[in-house]
Amino acid sequence: MLFHTMVGSNDIERSKRFYDTVLGTLGAGEGTRNIADSGHTRLIYNNGDGTNFIVSQPINDEPASVANGSTVAFSCDSPEQVKLLHDTAVAAGGTSIEAPPGPRETASMGTIELAYFRDPDGNKLCGIHFPA
Repeated sequence: MLFHTMVGSNDIERSKRFYDTVLGTLGAGEGTRNIADSGHTRLIYNNGDGTNFIVSQPINDEPASVANGSTVAFSCDSPEQVKLLHDTAVAAGGTSIEAPPGPRETASMGTIELAYFRDPDGNKLCGIHFPA
């Protein structure tokens, strides 16, 4: 259903270092630089199934800001990968938020593995794993 998810960045070089490292734990390659018609730089991370995660300088030239109520969740293959994603993000300049990585009991989905963190621009991200 989704083609891409995009977050803003106030420092595209910092974001490239962060996301190349963090998304590398999920097997994503280095972000591809794309220059929009407006001249603003975007980083495109493609997971091979047609969906993209994009980090962009805001094309309205206003500072990037965090969307209240938004979270970008990255699908992980195991509970260990959820923790690795989180720990790598924190080591690369992100900030751990909410509860520590681990299982969460939910009424509708059963037990799931989650880890929440913010990137250096404050965008809320998480790693999630649904056990088989």
